[in-house]
Amino acid sequence: MDKQQIEQCGDELYQALTKRETLPPLTERFPDITIEDAYQISQRLLERRLEAGARVIGKKIGVTSKAVQNMLGVHQPDFGFLTDDMAFNQGAEVAISNSMIQPKAEGEIAFVLKKDLIGPGVTNADVLAATDCVMPCFEIVDSRIENWQIKIQDTVADNASCGVFVLGDRAVSPSEVDLTTCGMVVEKNGEIISTGAGAAALGSPVNCVAWLANTLGEYGIALKAGEVILSGSLVPLEPVKAGDYMSVSIGGIGSASVRFV
Repeated sequence: MDKQQIEQCGDELYQALTKRETLPPLTERFPDITIEDAYQISQRLLERRLEAGARVIGKKIGVTSKAVQNMLGVHQPDFGFLTDDMAFNQGAEVAISNSMIQPKAEGEIAFVLKKDLIGPGVTNADVLAATDCVMPCFEIVDSRIENWQIKIQDTVADNASCGVFVLGDRAVSPSEVDLTTCGMVVEKNGEIISTGAGAAALGSPVNCVAWLANTLGEYGIALKAGEVILSGSLVPLEPVKAGDYMSVSIGGIGSASVRFV
């Protein structure tokens, strides 16, 4: 894709985001689109959001678990940028009925960094040394692509299908919990709908953060001290609508809850 096409796609995705509209898959319109093209489109989308006043406060890795990969038909991770207007606190009401298009919720472990991580060459030990704390988290993903008919290039271009995220009620040191074996239970409207464990995300959420740091390093982008890093879902995506209430609990870490209105 040439620069004009990349900017056009980024601008179209920004309009879709702000107007709550969907677009046909980019991979249908541009069959030769590469992942590199898609990341450039996502950078254009981010530029438009920053111009409108948003501020980057973290990053996310997406499509890490087999459950989510199989659900979306996407079989490698991707990344996106978190901004201040996407963040909610424990127990918040999230007004999806007038702010999102086709939302789905997923339980995750969030990392809060105390040191920069700059790839390539970042190891799991580097990730743990740079992490101030981990927290339970809900990410509510959304897609500007019609009916979630996405390939990896579509979700990459669309800021990894970012929506909003909700941080939970506790922050613990990563040395106090086994991030590979910790169990997750997700409830929706009072019923358990899914369970998972840390190993569901590329073998460990720590692997995910290392992958993200090294992948972003190829683009000259760092994970910065103070940022929130969403490490990827441990459970299948769950469609949500106004009136739903969801909670997630993670062994040794804590819980998070959100009500959708």
